[in-house]
Amino acid sequence: MKIGVLGGTFDPIHSGHLVIAEEARLRLKLARVLFVPARQQWLKTGREIAPATHRIEMVKLAIANNPYFEVSTVETDRPGPSYSVETMAILQQRLGAEVKIFFVVGWDSLAELPQWKEPDGLIQLCKLVAVTRPGFNRPDLKALESFVPGVTRSVVWLDIAPVDISSSDIRYRVAQGLSIKGLVPDEVESYIKERKLYREQK
Repeated sequence: MKIGVLGGTFDPIHSGHLVIAEEARLRLKLARVLFVPARQQWLKTGREIAPATHRIEMVKLAIANNPYFEVSTVETDRPGPSYSVETMAILQQRLGAEVKIFFVVGWDSLAELPQWKEPDGLIQLCKLVAVTRPGFNRPDLKALESFVPGVTRSVVWLDIAPVDISSSDIRYRVAQGLSIKGLVPDEVESYIKERKLYREQK
């Protein structure tokens, strides 16, 4: 069985995340896709993020209509920053040895792989599904191979039309009183309004 994993702060989750997850599910024939909200991504420190309870709830609302999507709190249940190698090890243990994990990452994240914690261990635990990201070039696997031997065999390319939606832009639009309709599912838009999230973004 093949299971997809899509991680991120999801602050907030947006329509681009859902498109990527569905494309990965269909093209790679994944049984389901787990959305894993991060407690705090160690490469993205320095910005205050919405409480995990809000981010998890928004993910639940966004994926409620897709029976192949699930939320996993494996990272938010643990203290400290989120390291992918630890998350994948825990998920593998929980899912069972017969499950193959396909970890969905953007081109930008893949390019930073040598900076990740134990990248050599990570590529032993899962396949890396590299997704097109607007404004970024496809990473050079030969260059990455010199830092992370074996990465070439672990990467699966998922070339899709770039989805030019970002959580930071959504937060900015909310702070400016602009519409986010279509950028996030309607249920997420309502949740943001009701909880008055992102009003004070600079």
